[in-house]
Amino acid sequence: MDAHNRFETRTTFTLARLEWLTALVVASVLGILHIGEIRWPVFIGFFLVIDVIGYIPGAIAFRRAPGGDISRGYYLAYNIMHSLVTNAILVGLWCLLVGPEWALLAVPIHLFGDRALFGNTLKPFGVPFEPHLSPAFAEFERAYAAEPSTRARSGKVTHAVDA
Repeated sequence: MDAHNRFETRTTFTLARLEWLTALVVASVLGILHIGEIRWPVFIGFFLVIDVIGYIPGAIAFRRAPGGDISRGYYLAYNIMHSLVTNAILVGLWCLLVGPEWALLAVPIHLFGDRALFGNTLKPFGVPFEPHLSPAFAEFERAYAAEPSTRARSGKVTHAVDA
């Protein structure tokens, strides 16, 4: 929401996902318009490498670990591979060394798809690797909803996390 209140309500989270969905649609439409010019091995490689390095090892470790406690290294791998910065560098290097091409749309399609369709962004160490509601966050949401200033701004007493 802002630099001092780093959380989203359901509404602001939905609006952020709509922005990512818009970017996904733009990247997908560009891909469809240039489908005959896409080198598919390059597209598939860029699309898959993000999860092959950044997600699958952590997901396997999470499922095998009692209680889901896994190394922070899996979180780092996820965050590095799902970072727009990391992928902008990779795409930029590809453009410099090989040349720009439509197959590189695999990167924004993957990243924007993760954010828009699944609601996944970067993972903090304090939450489970796979999505599960943190009891601390659930308690925060209840406290936020009960905060008098939150109720006053919404105009009526409702579930403030929806505002």
